[in-house]
Amino acid sequence: MTTRPWRIIAAVALIGALAAVTILPSALDAGINRVLRDPPYEASERARELFSRLFVADLHADSLLWQRDLGQRGGRGHVDIPRLIEGNVALEAFTIVTRVPWGLNLESNASDARDLVTMLVVLERWPRPTWTSLTERALHQARKLAALAEERDDFSLIRSRGDLVEYMHGRVARRDVTAGFLGIEGAHALDGDLANLERLYEAGIRMIAPTHFFDNALGGSAHGEEKGGLTALGREMITRMEQLGIVLDLAHASPATIDDALAVATAPIVVSHTGVKGTCEGTRNLSDAHVEAIARTGGVIGIGFWEAAVCGTDARAIARAIRYTVDRVGADHVGLGSDFDGAVATPFDATGLVQIVDALLAEGLSEGDVGKIMGGNTARVLAQILPRG
Repeated sequence: MTTRPWRIIAAVALIGALAAVTILPSALDAGINRVLRDPPYEASERARELFSRLFVADLHADSLLWQRDLGQRGGRGHVDIPRLIEGNVALEAFTIVTRVPWGLNLESNASDARDLVTMLVVLERWPRPTWTSLTERALHQARKLAALAEERDDFSLIRSRGDLVEYMHGRVARRDVTAGFLGIEGAHALDGDLANLERLYEAGIRMIAPTHFFDNALGGSAHGEEKGGLTALGREMITRMEQLGIVLDLAHASPATIDDALAVATAPIVVSHTGVKGTCEGTRNLSDAHVEAIARTGGVIGIGFWEAAVCGTDARAIARAIRYTVDRVGADHVGLGSDFDGAVATPFDATGLVQIVDALLAEGLSEGDVGKIMGGNTARVLAQILPRG
């Protein structure tokens, strides 16, 4: 019997489609979320002893975007629950990405550019509403983390001050646990409707950045075409965020948006993942003036781990940026902002943060200041801003 050509073509197309669904997301994840050095990670005995006593918190990981079971130790990327626990990470910010422009670059991205995340959403077979709604994409990722917390006794989802205090007290006796809280990269996740802020809050979102890689209806991005300031909707959003107990994150914001946000906000501000121009001149790295202004709010500047943030590829480069920032504004206003799983290469995965402690001690910082930087400052700001609960 002769096989008809159209059947062969259909079979090849089906095989290709199945391969795309199963292989492409994983291959993309492995290719862009790289670890530059494999574990185990070396550190001095002094650093290890100090690190074992610290409350370690990181302000940024985009792990929910990827097709992984975060409850299992993975062979790619930077973060999962077992690696957080092994790495003594007490609290991780799981930050939600809903849209990224094709042809992404650090200088200028069009607001109407084609969206890369849509491809991932389809290939990873997310629920159909997420294909067209950015709010639904955010809610889907929030549900993933909430479900993980429900099914495990070693992972907690922090939604309130009460949750945070209870978890921190419990972790004194039990160290083989970790926790997370939810953030969003870019308030375009509201789909232009401020009413969706309430839906996201109810889903557990507790930190939001107005912009990501392009200008939007809330404000200008450091990587946008116009790079303008906050819009009226953006100002209204910040006011409502403060009323709800949602942290304002100015990572990826244009200088004008940062200035406008500083004029509107009354609560401490964070920059979840960034560098500082004092050690690394970069498109979205903070100027000294913005470092000082954010510190005056009582906020925290999360120093990133990737090369464009710190002009280096090891813990020493991260520590140099932290040391510079501490010298400008004091140790009370600096934290960790890894950008784990955010399409960057980092010196280590979540099991390697002890190397930062080693590098900070080598920079001459006191053990007390190291404790603040490694997580104490982040815990303080969350305890101040989160709803009581």
